[in-house]
Amino acid sequence: MPENKFEDLKRVIEELREKCPWDKKQTIKSLRALTIEEVYELSDAIISEDKINIEEELGDVLLHILFYAQIGKEKNLFSIDSIIDKLIVKLTERHPHIYGDLSLSSSEEVEKNWEIIKNKKKNSIKTLNSMPKGIPPLVKSMRIQKKVKSIGFDWEEESQVLKKIEEEFCELKAEINNKNSQKIKAEIGDLFFSIINYARFIGVDPEEALEKTNIKFIKRFSFMEEKIFKDGKKLKDMNLNEMDKYWEISKSQENE
Repeated sequence: MPENKFEDLKRVIEELREKCPWDKKQTIKSLRALTIEEVYELSDAIISEDKINIEEELGDVLLHILFYAQIGKEKNLFSIDSIIDKLIVKLTERHPHIYGDLSLSSSEEVEKNWEIIKNKKKNSIKTLNSMPKGIPPLVKSMRIQKKVKSIGFDWEEESQVLKKIEEEFCELKAEINNKNSQKIKAEIGDLFFSIINYARFIGVDPEEALEKTNIKFIKRFSFMEEKIFKDGKKLKDMNLNEMDKYWEISKSQENE
């Protein structure tokens, strides 16, 4: 982005903070939930491969970053310049293969070295100490697995991960037979973790995969409801076999 455009945006935000009642009352804490919402909207646009909305949602995220920076500047906490300065230092420190004399040839080596530098900076020997508490469990599982992979704790072959899924599923079935509710919950968690691990291992984003399934289910179910309504029937009056026939019709529409 040309510097003048960036400065123009900063000036707009400064004016909003001075003149708009809503913008004037915002704080770092009050913006938090709105920022999370904007990031999810950006995520939706990316999953949908909606280029127009990706551009718009990126603008909304940028707005929030500059909004935080403006509030920080007003309170003498930080500014957009100090944020950028720290980011530049971090990026150069964590890319010694670009800005230093370290030789790294693969993405895996870069990731591993990134974690080593990060832990040194935080003066910690624990790889998972910096894991954010507020991120969704599915995303957290993915991050945990990527972090331990970066220090070499990972499966060697795809078949090993699949075998682990099968083991966890068998353990779940055993606890279901035992009717032990607490252990059933624990085994479901283990099974989820193993499936996420497999997705990561083969390069599939499990959150994106699940969201695409959610979208597909909503589309199929909505079509099914419309079809049932057009046929003069009520969903609540139908049994599962009758519903399943309409579900199959809904699935068949996707191939037409």
